[in-house]
Amino acid sequence: MPTNTAAWIPARNRPLEVGPAPYTAPGPDEIVVRTHAVAINPLDWVIQVAGRVAYSWLAYPFVLGADLAGEVVEVGTAVTRFRPGDRVLALSAGTDRDANSAAQGAFQQYTVALERLASPIPADLPYTDAAVLPLGLSTAACALFQTGHLGLRHPAADSAPTGETVLVWGGATSVGSNAVQLAVAAGYEVVTTASPHNAGWLTELGASHVLDYRSPTAEKDMIEILRGRTLAGALAIGPGSARACIRIAGASRGNRVVSAATAPVTFENGFSLPRTVAGMLGGGAGMVAAALRHGVRVKFVIGSDLKKNEVGPAIFRDFLPAALAEGRYRALPAASVVGSSLSDIQHAMDLQRKGVSAAKLVVTL
Repeated sequence: MPTNTAAWIPARNRPLEVGPAPYTAPGPDEIVVRTHAVAINPLDWVIQVAGRVAYSWLAYPFVLGADLAGEVVEVGTAVTRFRPGDRVLALSAGTDRDANSAAQGAFQQYTVALERLASPIPADLPYTDAAVLPLGLSTAACALFQTGHLGLRHPAADSAPTGETVLVWGGATSVGSNAVQLAVAAGYEVVTTASPHNAGWLTELGASHVLDYRSPTAEKDMIEILRGRTLAGALAIGPGSARACIRIAGASRGNRVVSAATAPVTFENGFSLPRTVAGMLGGGAGMVAAALRHGVRVKFVIGSDLKKNEVGPAIFRDFLPAALAEGRYRALPAASVVGSSLSDIQHAMDLQRKGVSAAKLVVTL
């Protein structure tokens, strides 16, 4: 049996500590991956500093981490898609309430992952690049394709144009760069926002318009672009994005639905329980009230929900493997390697908390 090591979070609001971890065999519908690269998400440090609010069920010590790429070493009895030696990317969902499993955290050498949340990767795609995809990809897919969110047509290699337009506010983010690609692959026109220096590569991904989100006329300009078009829905990413998308959707015709990928509070300046609770309640209520005023439906997206429905297989099994192999899908945002061991993950989380633009921090293992 392999010897495992993990970067543990020993308790709430404590730095990670590297130490021994049990090697866990896969369940029937699971695989075990020898992790070669992990990517850092805001969720990782948010749980570290504020887990008692949003993730109160976690049993410490715990292993965090959602994004990984590596090599399959063992498969469950019901798994037929993978075999030992396969190169894969996978979404680790150990922090989900229905999992609460340190064995499914990405920040360790051997990680258990659900087969339906894994995809083979081509030989020419480095593990460091593949690791940037899982959570951003799955969050975007949940928002775009799940019933109850935008409910769009699924992506395919030969999608015909739908004649409808998707708004992605925050196109250069991890979720946004995946949402642009997925929506385009499903046959939708995409309009998005980003800093001007990111506009070029978003246009290369297929966005028809990229507006500067800092412009004082960004909302007005987006409403004008959508005039005469049929809105298929909006995905809001980043602080303030949900309110902007609500106002834009309310002024447009079509599917006035906003899927919000960003919570109404941030933790960059530290965690305060009273401030966090007040921000969550007040921000959420204010957003719902704004949606009602503008005739818009808004819903927060949970990035791992696709494991429970048909969207998971549609993305990780039916779309992504061939799209990556054929070069129709790009691993974005670009990987920025900031470490080479489990002991570097805490530093990477600290860097991510300070802010990263159009890149994703990666640590190799």
